[in-house]
Amino acid sequence: MGTSISGDGFGKTAVAIHRPLLATGTVFFPLPLWAALPTPVPPSTAPASGDWIGLIQGYIKDGGLVLGLAIAVLGFLWIAYLGFAKFNEARHGKAEWAEVGVLGIVGAIVLIFASYLLTEAAGVI
Repeated sequence: MGTSISGDGFGKTAVAIHRPLLATGTVFFPLPLWAALPTPVPPSTAPASGDWIGLIQGYIKDGGLVLGLAIAVLGFLWIAYLGFAKFNEARHGKAEWAEVGVLGIVGAIVLIFASYLLTEAAGVI
């Protein structure tokens, strides 16, 4: 009278009992595949074994370098987008071709300067 049978043949009560048992079994009897996890890659500074502070500092440095690289890529994409937009405007007669040239020169200078600053920052970090 109390339980209905679902489409897979198990009643609601049986499903309510089996789920916690399955979760408990999964926690207490882990799969042997968990033991085959890869070891984490050490940071580029390679601290001594057991030096947790050096390990964390190394990961923060590597994260900062990746963040700087992401900023440089975003700057390149932004200047490339502006260049294509200005080129398209010049093709349609809405802008002068000299503006495209000036944007190319200024964009290259900005990218070179940003790369220089990021290189210097990588040495400081």
